[in-house]
Amino acid sequence: MSDLLHPTMTEKQINAMSALALAHIGDAVFELLVRTKLCLSGGTTNSRLHQETVARVCAAAQAKLAERLQPLLTELENAWYHRGRNVHPHAVPKSATPSQYAKATGVEALFGALYLRGEQERIVELFEAVTEENDAL
Repeated sequence: MSDLLHPTMTEKQINAMSALALAHIGDAVFELLVRTKLCLSGGTTNSRLHQETVARVCAAAQAKLAERLQPLLTELENAWYHRGRNVHPHAVPKSATPSQYAKATGVEALFGALYLRGEQERIVELFEAVTEENDAL
């Protein structure tokens, strides 16, 4: 049985996946980080936790983080980000522009690829770097 919480896929295996598959898992990884950070900060109601999570996981918020994230990425990480950003989705949420949605998908694809590669420390490093600047989260 494989360890689903600590995957260790190769770069070749990850690159064989679609960008939307990477974004699918990356969305969950990013949201888990947001939820964890909010819970650790404490002092709020469940309703407020939900509102704060939604506000930080939406495409517009992720698009803002993408701009701060870009200079921190390695060449491989940047390639994963661009694969996600350049995907052509069938629909864009009403709450986001196509540009915001593309950047958010790029962030999610990056986080998905890093997670599948088993690079949890790098995920946390990038997440903290872009969310602590000006208390973005």
